[in-house]
Amino acid sequence: MKLKQLAAMALTATLAAGVASAELVIPDLSYRTGPYAAGGTPFSDGYQDYFNMLNARDGGIGGESIRIVECETGYNTEKGVECYEATKGEGALIYQPLSTGITYQLIPKATADGIPLHTMGYGRTSAANGEVFNWVFNYPANYWDAASVMVNYLLEENGGDLSGKKIALIYHNSAYGKEPIRTLEELSAMHGFEFTQLAVDHPGQEQKSQWLQIRRERPDYVLMWGWGVMNQVAVQEAANIGFPMENFIGNWWAGAEHDVTPAGAAANGYKSLNMNRIDANLPVFDDIRTLVHDAGNAAGDGSNMGSVLYTRGMYAAMLAAEAIAKAQEIHGVSAVTPAMVRDGMEALEITDARMEELGMARVGPAFSVSCQNHGGSGLGIVQQWDASAGNWVALTDYIAPDMSVIQPLVAEDSAAFAAEAGIEPGCL
Repeated sequence: MKLKQLAAMALTATLAAGVASAELVIPDLSYRTGPYAAGGTPFSDGYQDYFNMLNARDGGIGGESIRIVECETGYNTEKGVECYEATKGEGALIYQPLSTGITYQLIPKATADGIPLHTMGYGRTSAANGEVFNWVFNYPANYWDAASVMVNYLLEENGGDLSGKKIALIYHNSAYGKEPIRTLEELSAMHGFEFTQLAVDHPGQEQKSQWLQIRRERPDYVLMWGWGVMNQVAVQEAANIGFPMENFIGNWWAGAEHDVTPAGAAANGYKSLNMNRIDANLPVFDDIRTLVHDAGNAAGDGSNMGSVLYTRGMYAAMLAAEAIAKAQEIHGVSAVTPAMVRDGMEALEITDARMEELGMARVGPAFSVSCQNHGGSGLGIVQQWDASAGNWVALTDYIAPDMSVIQPLVAEDSAAFAAEAGIEPGCL
């Protein structure tokens, strides 16, 4: 028998098996262990609980049940790649790597395998250019957006003028932490503020020298790109040197409850960005509590519900579910493939009305995705920690980034990647 005939028979058998299983497979590359577990655990709890709620309430998505495949990465890039390789063959429809380092390694692999990546608010920022990164999406916002939102907030706080101000960035010494540097350099030149950088090595427990430097140089503001234990240590060290907490602003991965509670009252006034609003009274939580937690199917112990990162994990799951539903609508089938889910992600439109229907009104900004824009709106809010109340208070509505700065950087970096990888930009 000819090889082409054998290949055709194998493909037919594979497709038939895929239809028979009629299952939507969603891997969860989690990290519930190690120095970053405090952030990874609530995100995964929210991510899994939302999908389990859809199974219990709606029978899955479009009549197809969802199967979550969890794989522990420990926030380790090598383990993350191993998890990807171990789970992709199970019919994985979409990956949420939850790590910039893992994302960088998976971009070429997932692209070659035809499996979409959703790197929500992290990963390679220039993946916002969907004509180069056909299989990677980082909506609703990315790191360069975050850096610009921070500066726009500070401009508003200073009457539109940052000239002569000193702004320091303390960052995780990794691909993740280095992402905003180029943007902040551009914004420094544009707005006339002095910009300095202080790297903190993994996992971030040793920061005394950096904060002694901050005490000596007395910047007007400190921005932080931290994660895990680094955030807790930074907040405590800032308190130790008497740095004004209201002038210390973390990004959206440095603004969860566990980042500030260890410092107690000393953390009061610390600010951070957030890409999603927090509201413990959202109707969706009632469904999760009744249909998942009370039924004994919670991903965790239930204590994280309503927290910043639980909400973000739930939000990420909602965006994946909506993309899958869109893929089913576009292609007219319920048992979608990864390529179909990619199409659904690229045609995604999240409206305020739809979020209200889903029981999570205003959790995130309204945005749409296209071939040219895989990054969404880029909006972020600024929130502040109220230590006495033990909660975050939103100080602003959604703030837009300066796209006159961001877009040229995205175009430049994505063009360099395309040239290096031999990619001819275009829509699929």
